[in-house]
Order: sequence, then C-alpha cells, then structure tokens
Amino acid sequence: MKYLVNFSRLFVGLLFIFSGLIKINDPVGFSFKLEEYFGPTVFNIDFLLPYVLPLAIFIVVVEVLLGVFLLIGLKKEFTIYSLFAMIVFFTFLTWYSAYFNKVTDCGCFGDAIKLTPWESFTKDIILLVFIIILMIGLKYIKPLFTNKLQYSIPVISLVICILIVNQVLSHLPLLDFRPYKIGNNIIENMITPEDSKKAIFRYDWLFNVEGEKKIISTSGSFPSVEGDFISVDTELLEEGYEPPIHDFSMELDDIDYTDDLMQEEKLLIFVFYNISKMESEAMDDLKESLSIAMDNNYKIIGLTASGNEDVNNFKSKFLVDLDFYFCDETALKTIVRSNPAALKLHKGTIIQKTHWNDFQSLDLINH
Repeated sequence: MKYLVNFSRLFVGLLFIFSGLIKINDPVGFSFKLEEYFGPTVFNIDFLLPYVLPLAIFIVVVEVLLGVFLLIGLKKEFTIYSLFAMIVFFTFLTWYSAYFNKVTDCGCFGDAIKLTPWESFTKDIILLVFIIILMIGLKYIKPLFTNKLQYSIPVISLVICILIVNQVLSHLPLLDFRPYKIGNNIIENMITPEDSKKAIFRYDWLFNVEGEKKIISTSGSFPSVEGDFISVDTELLEEGYEPPIHDFSMELDDIDYTDDLMQEEKLLIFVFYNISKMESEAMDDLKESLSIAMDNNYKIIGLTASGNEDVNNFKSKFLVDLDFYFCDETALKTIVRSNPAALKLHKGTIIQKTHWNDFQSLDLINH
C-alpha cells in the first residue's frame, strides 16, 4: 500500500502541475473554454461570464499549487480533499460534455494535447481512482523537507505562476501550440489530403408509406422508397480527417477573398475578434504601425467578427481608414490571444504576430 500511495502521489502531483502550467501559459484560452461552459448552450450561468478570466487564472494556479503541495507532503489532509473536490467537479464537467456532446474539447491540457470528451472523462476517472487511493493511504504521505524549505517551495511556485501569468497577459503565450503559430502557412493547414479518412454518417430517412411511418437508414444516398418523404436525421458514426485550420475565412460583402489575400507578399492584418471590447489604449501604436506599413507598401486589412455597425463606429471614433474583412470569432480567438492584435504574413505564412502592447515591435521595414 505504501508503494501504491507513493506512486499515486507522484503521478497525481506531476499531472496537476503539468496541466496547470500548460493552462498558465495561455489563461486567456482557458477563459474562452470557461465561457463555453457558462454560456447559454451548456449551463446558462451568464452572471459568471464577466469573471471568466480571473476564474481561469485562479483555477490553474490552484492546480499547480495543489500538485506542489502533494509532492512535498504539505498540508496533506487539505491537499488530498481539495484534489478530490476538484477532480469530482472536473469529472462531472467532462461527463456532461461527453454525454450531451456540449463541449468538444474540455481544454484540460490547453492546445498542447487535444482530448475528445470521452478521453477527458476517462482521464478524470483514472485520476479519481488514484486520489481515492491517496485518501485511503493518507498516513503514508510524509513531508519531504524541513519546515522552512517545506513552505518556501510553495511560495516560490506561487511567485513563478504570478510572473508567468503577468507575462502572457501583457504579451502572448510563451509557447504557441495552435496551428496559427509563427512559421506556419495558413493555406497549407487548410488542405485536406485526397487520401485522408472520410467521416462516416448514418442517415435515417422518415417516409410515409401507405399511411404508415417508415424509417430507412443509408450511408448517404437517397433511398428508393414508394412513399412520401417526411424528414431525415443524421448521425456521425465515425469522425474523418479535419485539417488543423478549418474555420478561417476572410470575407467582404459575402465574397471570400482568403485565397487572394493569402497570395500577398506583404500582408499586415489587424485582428479584432470583438471591436466593441477592444483595448482603446492600443490605438496610438496601431495608427503608427499602420502608417509605417503604408510607407512600406503593405496590403493592410482589418479582420473581425463584429458587424458593420461596430466597424463603422470604430472607424468614425478613431478616424482609421481600414478595410475590414469578416471571420468567425472562434477562429480569431484561436489565431491570437489579444484584442486587437497584429499579424504579418508572406504568401500565407505567418512571419510575426504581436499583442497590442507590442505593436511597436512590428518589423515592417525588413521583409
């Protein structure tokens, strides 16, 4: 039992620290995931939406600290029962997501490791078992260090967490695991290979045949039935290949200009995933970057998910002459964790991307 408890202690502690650090690298991304859970399509607790970022930061810092507490054996009763409460909560969330197909990615490991809802639920069940083992074998958990060092390590861990959070909120994540990272080509990441695995669907066709309702199931083709068609239900049986980038577009007046813009040798994009919530402090540096880019013959556009009214209000308020193209908000939030942000591209390849705090670091002279 002693060896099982020590293994469980190591496994659970390291996994919580790893999971927390991955999310501390990108707390804004984790807050977007919390928005999904709190939104109307899942739990419908809208009053929490304004607090998703502070909640996200609190949760991930607690994850790391509980992992540290467990490894060094500090406050073992508090630590074990806190871990138990947290994993029960996470297990419920992942079960709910999987069973009702509400959130397709729980965000347990950010964008670094993608898990399906059922994979996330299985992971939480395994963790729950190990934490129960720790609860049963509580007496075998001994402190690793003397009192002075025992308390210094959590303090140092907390300071490191705060420094990382401050850095990534003021700039961008230290590590970028998304398909829009610097060096990636957007068009190449949108291609579906010809020999890629295709999704498998089942179609349940409902007909009225001589006064009786009859369901005919096929893999896609319309059935040959002598009767009146009523409706069809579609069920995904097996997922097919999905390219890393599948929801990106650049539309203007309902025309998709993605392919044309991705051929530009010098393209500068200012990203506003929500113009009404943008940081107005960014405008002075944005205008300066805009002027430098114009002098250096860049094709310059805005990219947003906001409507024409918000775009026109923005242009009139800040006196910015910029053509705005439309893109899905989720895609824009995935591209860059800043509102606004800037991307410099060469024929679809991302050369540079910056937080609005770093607009002055845009290299618009050297290409």
